[in-house]
Amino acid sequence: MMGQTKKLSDIAKIDISSIDKKIKENEDRVKLCNFTDVYNNWAITKDMLPSFMIATASKQNIERFLLKKGQVAITKDSETRDDIGISTYIADNLPNTVLGYHCALITPDEQQVNGKYLNAYLSSQMGRKYFEYQSSGSGQRYTLTTEAIGSVKIYLPDIKIQERIGNFFSELDKKISVNNKIISELESLAKTIYDYWFLQFDFSDENGRPYRSSGGKMVWNNELKKEIPEGWEVGNLYNIADFTNGLACQNYRPENNDEGLPVIKIKEMHDGITKDTERVSNTIPIKNIVENGDILFSWSATLEVKFWFGEKCGLNQHIFKVLPRSYYSKEYVYEQLSAYVINFIKIAEARKTTMGHITSDHLRQSKIVLPLKGVINRYTNVTKNLYREINNLNKTNSELASLRDFLLPLLMNGQVKIKD
Repeated sequence: MMGQTKKLSDIAKIDISSIDKKIKENEDRVKLCNFTDVYNNWAITKDMLPSFMIATASKQNIERFLLKKGQVAITKDSETRDDIGISTYIADNLPNTVLGYHCALITPDEQQVNGKYLNAYLSSQMGRKYFEYQSSGSGQRYTLTTEAIGSVKIYLPDIKIQERIGNFFSELDKKISVNNKIISELESLAKTIYDYWFLQFDFSDENGRPYRSSGGKMVWNNELKKEIPEGWEVGNLYNIADFTNGLACQNYRPENNDEGLPVIKIKEMHDGITKDTERVSNTIPIKNIVENGDILFSWSATLEVKFWFGEKCGLNQHIFKVLPRSYYSKEYVYEQLSAYVINFIKIAEARKTTMGHITSDHLRQSKIVLPLKGVINRYTNVTKNLYREINNLNKTNSELASLRDFLLPLLMNGQVKIKD
């Protein structure tokens, strides 16, 4: 695959956005594609428009940062080096939609470089490592200058070959995006069922009827200050699950012939395992090992509950592995814990403070209703297939992402070719 290498600044226009999230009276309303939109997506499409936040921008900035098909956006500022230089492809013309603060907009010269190819190239290990090394700053924030972004060298095969490579990775991303939409719908359905059963108390009784709506007996509970189904009790999160904290994995590095296990940190909870993921010794205690399908709860700074759908890993500190107790199922514990974490966040927002972390005392002080065993069993039977399909789709996405990461460098340096 013959070609030439040029600096990005010689084949594209680079603009640093300063459009923030504020609403200003003297500016026009726009939709804002912000840092997280760029960070979390291989491509930005018109289907994503409803999820973008509303902001305002000057006419000059709207003209300068309006998102158009063929462009590439990257993150340029973050608290860690790993989070800058993440790219996404603008797959459609997006009316009245601009790129937000902490990002840079790259408009390729279409005669020299294909936007899809450029996005793939910047996402490769070569591009990622370049931006990591070029980032400036220390302590709490790292950044990329226009000069640093423009200095990255891009290998340019024939434009038709670029198009084939770019289209190949875009098709992979489309498959992942479709799966993500299905996952989102299934998760929404699972939450709706949970709310119906355990917030409205219209769970299915022994005869298959909605309990409260069909006249099921409710009794007043003084602790919760509301009515709950007869026979149900009040407890805390420790009644339904055990919470095991992770290790300071830097103290348990693999030695000798020990290949070790990948380490799950907050980043891995979101993005899965990558080549840059740290590793921990295989000999760590079993209680600190995470298997596919385990529930994880990040309790420091970021309060979030997720199922782990991936390979066997070691768990880093600041994350709980949550194991259901007694007859409580994973499906129930996951939804109940997710609901209670939302309460913690609301309390922090009401006090206008940041919830630093969740302690054992917070878990003990929580108050939740404890359903009867029969209700939990029926709920689990209703929802287990939803979670099984979510697991399968996440596994497929992980495999597709691994294939993408494996093929990127091979295609970029010509070791593998895509046929016409």
